[in-house]
Amino acid sequence: MGDPAASRDAALGRPVGRRWGAFAVVLVASFMSSLDVSVMAVAGPAVQRGLASSPAQVQWVITGYALTFGLGLIPFGQLGDAIGRRRVFLFALAGFVLSSAAAGASPTPVILIVARLVQGLSVGAMVPQCTALVMQLFPDADRGRAFGTMAAAGGVAMASGPVVGGAVLTVAGEPDGWRWTMLMNVPIGVAALIFGMWLIPASDRPRRHTFDLVGTALLGMSVLAVLLPLGESASGGLARLWWLLPIGVALGAVFVGWERRFVAAGREPVLDVGLLSGSPGFARAVGVASSYFAGFSGVWLSFALFFQDGLGHSPLQSALAVTPFAVGATVAASRSGRLQRRWGYRVLISGLSLSLVGLAVTTALLVVVPGGLVAGAVAAPLFLAGIGGGLVVAPNTTSAMRSVPASDAGVASGVLQTGQRIGAAIGTAVVAGVYFFVRAATGADAQAIAAAVAVAALGVAGALAIALRRRATFD
Repeated sequence: MGDPAASRDAALGRPVGRRWGAFAVVLVASFMSSLDVSVMAVAGPAVQRGLASSPAQVQWVITGYALTFGLGLIPFGQLGDAIGRRRVFLFALAGFVLSSAAAGASPTPVILIVARLVQGLSVGAMVPQCTALVMQLFPDADRGRAFGTMAAAGGVAMASGPVVGGAVLTVAGEPDGWRWTMLMNVPIGVAALIFGMWLIPASDRPRRHTFDLVGTALLGMSVLAVLLPLGESASGGLARLWWLLPIGVALGAVFVGWERRFVAAGREPVLDVGLLSGSPGFARAVGVASSYFAGFSGVWLSFALFFQDGLGHSPLQSALAVTPFAVGATVAASRSGRLQRRWGYRVLISGLSLSLVGLAVTTALLVVVPGGLVAGAVAAPLFLAGIGGGLVVAPNTTSAMRSVPASDAGVASGVLQTGQRIGAAIGTAVVAGVYFFVRAATGADAQAIAAAVAVAALGVAGALAIALRRRATFD
């Protein structure tokens, strides 16, 4: 008996035999992109000391990556469809390797920020191709296994990122150990690039696309106008740059109007606002994702600063202190699909509720527990918050996709991921900004981290409020 999958591949013109090798390359690229999100949060204090960076510059090292990551997803997804996914994937992977090397060698904070912006943009170009290449490489019957493997790898990357970053910093030492959290991408990326050129097949016939450059620019300027005063809040930027906030809102309104006209002209927008206005269930799912990521994405840099600068822990000790969240999230995420098939929207509501309770308890403990006992005291509530977090992303994504026609699934996925990444960028600026502001105002690290976690809890509470509104749409 032959391999049924191979027979289907041959009949469909897909690669036979090499598909799992090509998938391994895609998997490594996807893993690195997820790992880089959490690794740099742990390395933030080391960057501040090693480059004599300001708090705002440290925020931008992380926020800038998330911002350009999110802004690149949809336009580069369209570009891959237009000129070939293999080509865009390999160019993006090469850009990721080069920008990682530039980040690791950065002599100044400004150069590091620019390198991280390019790195995030490269990942934003690479991730859509990963999904599209899985669709191209595998017949329908085998895609579930491939996507499941990719999702598990993403969970492992997010869970292991803080520990990997802490271990690298501990081994490499001060003042330049943080550089190796970036430089370790280079040999892995070069190997993936070589094997990718050999194993990844040419894309299906490219399709003609119109590119929404004006929409992309308007969205980027709108988000940047909001992020700048928030990201500079640690150095008084909110007082100096508050006038950018209404400009950001105005640019957002112009962006919505432009996108509506772009769609009416029969062209493909950077973000189809019609999906949001025409599908309340999908709009709520995007709101849940954006608010949830805004809450959780910013808290890890604050924890790293608190444990390392405030309590004098090593980077590895700092990473291990927040690992219970990552472990809980990984365990719960591996079971979230099965639970949702059985319990529907209740899984999403339960996940957000558990996350909120975990963060609320963590906030209270940070206020009353002495510094030397904090890491042990918050382990259980962080684990609970992690379990809740693991029950949020996959069920919310599934609910979002059920709310839109199958013909719009690709665009809807891009909109949802863009909402997540922009939420993450804003959350990093806001939550870390609160930490820096309270610490500067009070001189108390415990009050600063408690305030930061409380703000993160507000983000999760917002997501829960959105999810509870007409919750039947999530079923």
